[in-house]
Amino acid sequence: MICTLKHPSIAIQGSGLVFREKGTTKPSVQSCSLFARGKNPQRSMISLQKPLHLSSVIGVGNLVKPVRCEKSDFVCRAYEADRSEVEGIEGPSEAGKKVKIGIYFATWWALNVVFNIYNKKVLNAYPYPWLTSTLSLACGSLMMLISWATRIAETPKTDLEFWKSLLPVAVAHTIGHVAATVSMSKVAVSFTHIIKSGEPAFSVLVSRFILGETFPVPVYLSLVPIIGGCALAAVTELNFNMIGFMGAMISNLAFVFRNIFSKKGMKGKSVSGMNYYACLSILSLVILTPFAIAVEGPKVWAAGYQTALSQIGPQFLWWVVAQSVFYHLYNQVSYMSLDEISPLTFSIGNTMKRISVIVSSIIIFHTPVQPVNALGAAIAVLGTFLYSQAKQ
Repeated sequence: MICTLKHPSIAIQGSGLVFREKGTTKPSVQSCSLFARGKNPQRSMISLQKPLHLSSVIGVGNLVKPVRCEKSDFVCRAYEADRSEVEGIEGPSEAGKKVKIGIYFATWWALNVVFNIYNKKVLNAYPYPWLTSTLSLACGSLMMLISWATRIAETPKTDLEFWKSLLPVAVAHTIGHVAATVSMSKVAVSFTHIIKSGEPAFSVLVSRFILGETFPVPVYLSLVPIIGGCALAAVTELNFNMIGFMGAMISNLAFVFRNIFSKKGMKGKSVSGMNYYACLSILSLVILTPFAIAVEGPKVWAAGYQTALSQIGPQFLWWVVAQSVFYHLYNQVSYMSLDEISPLTFSIGNTMKRISVIVSSIIIFHTPVQPVNALGAAIAVLGTFLYSQAKQ
């Protein structure tokens, strides 16, 4: 169907343009274009690939009749098929989406704070980060296997190519996870997260010198406060530990490669964020388990468990379970949120998450912080935020 709405200066022409009443089903439409007419006709909009629906026609003067309109000026409100309503008028679905994203963010931050608290408690009483990392992945894998078996969650449709693409992602994820846990076993949670806020610097350097990508000047400038803030926080850290520092740095590098491998390997794969992370956890568990046994071993774990149980009591078991469960949940929610938001929004959310973890861990563990150290942390986090803005 071809239709044209004429006006002294503007006409809207469309192939398959559809008039519909609000609330009716949207028919399938191919394309639509908008043109401006007058003495100097110019195309006012590029051809749209999505259907354009007219939600209302407001007549001025005479009534607008369905078939014929004469001597009537009118306003036509239109919107694309995937939009809830006319631009500038927020529909219920858009408002609901914002509420949903807000819930995702609040849940993500809360779960991450709780995980970091219990993880640090476990590591203080039981300093075996390789086993702790393994238990986190094992708990998440078990939770998802049960969810698939009971059909609480939809079982992902995967093939051999999917797992091949996932393998390098899982290797990088495993290294980053263990390195971060080793770091937190040696230094304060706040210090680990201050250093981990420098991940964008690694991302830019790897992309520039290994992948050959280039970035706008503001992106490079945003690295100055990130690197400077992390350096200031490191040199003024009261309980500085080189193993803890290097663990956080290795974690940054590993997670950068994880993101790169994920983008390259998962193109065209139709797996939801929740199931994607579940498969990642299972494969990472398979990779990590033999290394954890080789590095630490059952004898060391058994002796350490008896010591922790005698010092802490039965609640130590609750700490282990809690840190394992909350680790999976916060990562699962973060991957689910990626299905709903843009990378920019996710980066901003990740920055705010880091702030909440740093502040809460300082309060709960009474971590001594010098003013200069706090300034370095603030500069690094600010740089991360500026990076997320400049990269867009």
